[in-house]
Amino acid sequence: MKQTILVVNPNCLQAVTDGMSAALEGFRFPQGPQIRCETLKSGPPGIETQAHVDGITPKLLEWFEHKPERKRADAVVVACFSDPAVTALREVLAAPVIGIGEASYLSAAALGERFGVIAILSRSIPRHRRAQRALGLEHKVAGELPLELKVAELENEQIVWKRLNLLGNKLRDEHGANAVILGCAGMARYRTRLEDALGVPVVDPTQAAVGMALCLLLAKRDALPLANSDALMLEARNQAY
Repeated sequence: MKQTILVVNPNCLQAVTDGMSAALEGFRFPQGPQIRCETLKSGPPGIETQAHVDGITPKLLEWFEHKPERKRADAVVVACFSDPAVTALREVLAAPVIGIGEASYLSAAALGERFGVIAILSRSIPRHRRAQRALGLEHKVAGELPLELKVAELENEQIVWKRLNLLGNKLRDEHGANAVILGCAGMARYRTRLEDALGVPVVDPTQAAVGMALCLLLAKRDALPLANSDALMLEARNQAY
C-alpha cells in the first residue's frame, strides 16, 4: 500500500492549502509517498493569536475522530507556524506528527550560523520566541521582523512581495542572517523568488516539515531489494533538482 503524508492546514482558507500543495509539487514522485493536503474548515481564517492556537487542539482532535481513515496516514504535518495541537496529536496518533514551525527552525539552524524569521504580525513574535527557547535555538536567531499583514492578506502579491523583499534584506544586511524563514504557511509561493533576490537560503516551513516526513518514510524502505531501492533514490534525487 502506498505511504501517505497528510498535511493539514488548520485555518479555513482553501487558498492557503492550495498554495502549500503547489509548493510541495516537487516533493511528489511516482514511487514516493502520496502527499495529501487538506483544510480544517472549522478553523479560523488565519491563526494569528494565542487564543487561536489554543482553540485549534480540540478542533483537530475532532477532525481526526470524524474520519478515522485520517489516522491511518503514515506521517502527519500540521501546517501552521505556531505548531498548534502537535503535542496533543503525538499522544493520540501512531504516525509521526511534525509541526512546520519546529521543522523550519531545525532546518534553518543547520544552514548557517544564524537565521532570521519573517513573521506575519508583530504580536506573533513573542509566541515564536517561546518556541525558539523551548528548542534551545534562541542563540541562533539573528532577528525577527513582521510583515504586519493577516493571513488572508497574503494573497495580495504586490504588497506582500514588497514587504518580504524589504524585511529579507534587513535580516540579511542589518541582523546578519545567513538564512531566512518564512514564518507562515501562507507565504509558500514567495520562497523561490525571495531566495533568488537575497542570495541566502529561504526556508518554507511546510516544505521543511514534509521533507522530514519524506526522510522518515523513505528510510523505512531499506528492506527493499537493492535494485528497487537504488531506482527509488535515483528518482527522488532527480525530482529534487
